Amino acid sequence: MSSPMLLLPLLLFTLNSYSYVASSPLYETFVQCLSKNTKNNQISNIVYSSQNPSFTPVLQDYIRNARFNTSTTRKPSLIVTPLNVSHIQATIICTKQFGLQLKIRSGGHDYEGISYVSEVPFIILDTFNFRSIDINIKDETAWVQAGATLGELYYKIWQTSKVHAYPAGVCPTIGVGGHISGGGYGNLLRKYGLTVDNVIDAQIIDAKGRLLDRKSMGEDLFWAIRGGGGASFGVVLAYKINLVRVPPIVTVFSIDRTLDQNATDLVYRWQFVADKVDENLFIRFLVVPATIQNRTTVKVTFNALFLGDSNTLLSVIKSQFPDLGLTKQDVKETSWIQSVLYWYTLPIGTPETVLLDRKYPGSFFKRKSDFIQTPIPKQGLEGLWKKVVLGEAGLAFNALGGKMSQIGETETPYPHRNGNIFKVQYFVNWKEEGIEAEKKYLKQTGSLYDYMTPFVSKNPREAFLNYRDLDIGTTDNGKNTYNEAKVYGLKYFKENFDRLVKVKTAVDPENFFRNEQSIPPLVY
Repeated sequence: MSSPMLLLPLLLFTLNSYSYVASSPLYETFVQCLSKNTKNNQISNIVYSSQNPSFTPVLQDYIRNARFNTSTTRKPSLIVTPLNVSHIQATIICTKQFGLQLKIRSGGHDYEGISYVSEVPFIILDTFNFRSIDINIKDETAWVQAGATLGELYYKIWQTSKVHAYPAGVCPTIGVGGHISGGGYGNLLRKYGLTVDNVIDAQIIDAKGRLLDRKSMGEDLFWAIRGGGGASFGVVLAYKINLVRVPPIVTVFSIDRTLDQNATDLVYRWQFVADKVDENLFIRFLVVPATIQNRTTVKVTFNALFLGDSNTLLSVIKSQFPDLGLTKQDVKETSWIQSVLYWYTLPIGTPETVLLDRKYPGSFFKRKSDFIQTPIPKQGLEGLWKKVVLGEAGLAFNALGGKMSQIGETETPYPHRNGNIFKVQYFVNWKEEGIEAEKKYLKQTGSLYDYMTPFVSKNPREAFLNYRDLDIGTTDNGKNTYNEAKVYGLKYFKENFDRLVKVKTAVDPENFFRNEQSIPPLVY
């Protein structure tokens, strides 16, 4: 293959499972099957049954949404934590033989837990040991394995170069595998596009257990796993990415405005500028309920990254969005790597080693998504604020345009390109356990989503795959029919859905790689 890193010793997981032998019949027969199909003798150390004391820690270490970490949540029959390619190949073979479903997990940030939850008997294949990162600064490329986190990738890039970066998400604990395969984005997207727009090769193990790179998998499959969700097509091991250049000094700011501080007018006017402003500027604004002087109101927070110095940023804002009233005191100049920490709500000056921390303070949460193509009128915004103050849910508006408007809808499976002003995320977090609390908070995000219906994209009402949302349609595990999948497929992929189905039919006609919102094969 084109990258030697898969042949190198991988990082070993440190949980104590050395000579433990589980008593589960499935465990014993599955281990025998794995041993038969791989030459490696470490099998007993990478398979966990519920009888193993390390089973629960291994399972819970990469569960990010507490909604799927309760006593009633269905648990996997086994967890496999492979150390090399042959372990993955054998796991595919044996999972087929046992008639189980295979769930593939990298970082566990999937919003609906579909990489580690199922209603049918299943096995988790967790790739956290696959986290090598090889930087080639001369070529401005890198090979990064699926189990690495974005934080680890950012840190390794920063160690190698102070003027290179990668356009990906703002949360460092996200696993690279799921993030890239779902079309990940971050605050560099207006300058450099999505993660998938900067992928030039990949390694995947398909349903036949073959290890393939771009050349051997072919352009159709390579196209599909750059935004169509890798878990529908195989086990993605690694991506080869193009690094992008950033200036030594970038500028950030975060400004709060309430309704009394002209927030409505600012949001309204920003909609006409957001996708047209200098592509070096990315602004996200968050809308949340707030209590100020014992009065409930709405707070709008404008968070920005500008690829340049503060004087240039102030000039851009003054000419294109003067209403914001940005001043020199509002902005901070820093390095790109420190801007990553700033966007993760850590103070500038925080040691960069924080990016290597894989722990994530999980909570109960729900997310939904939309795309806005025409500005919301002021009356519509005022109605939205009335909804927001009734609960604890909020919205994040992420500006598009720039590079995103220059790439065609069919270049990758991610179709939400030219003509979109914002990507919207609906969010709510809570700490209370129990079904009643869940119903209350899900109702809040649902209420905001319903209210926004007249103002968002239509036919289809588009959604973002990496903001996974089972509300917009699911299929029964193992029975993914085209018509059922089309309900969510058109929302995530628009006309690209049919091409994804054709690729799926060619590479996995038996539908071995499947989940609640996977791409189905055609049934002849």
